[in-house]
Amino acid sequence: MSKIPEALHDYINTAFPKNVCLVGTVLPDGFANISPRGSVVVFDGDTLGLWDRGGRASSDALADGDKLMVYFRDTALGAVARGGNGLLPAGGIARFFGTSEIHRDGAACEQVWTTMVQPERDADPDKKGFAVLIRVERAEDLRGQPLA
Repeated sequence: MSKIPEALHDYINTAFPKNVCLVGTVLPDGFANISPRGSVVVFDGDTLGLWDRGGRASSDALADGDKLMVYFRDTALGAVARGGNGLLPAGGIARFFGTSEIHRDGAACEQVWTTMVQPERDADPDKKGFAVLIRVERAEDLRGQPLA
């Protein structure tokens, strides 16, 4: 069974601009860095990808093997009693914890580039950034329960 439920794939891939994912990294000084990322996509059932345009504190902090967290929220997926569809009843929130892999070229880089929404590609017209794959180790809802 995949760690990223198939029912969430399209919602994650099209989250930008309304429901931009937040990605948490740890800076070299030990502080957390939370950054909005419009380029987060589902790479496969156990892997998220994102495009990093570089030049920011979060870019400088990324390296192979880093632990990352992706926070996804879409209130339309929340509790039915609150007007959502019930897919993620605890606030429409999913958290994905995983380990990073940096890809500056190759097939993985191309897949992230072509899967992310067009406005994110437009923001890096010279394609100077790089792909980050996040191998998801666990995925949970707001209450810490595994996603089904």
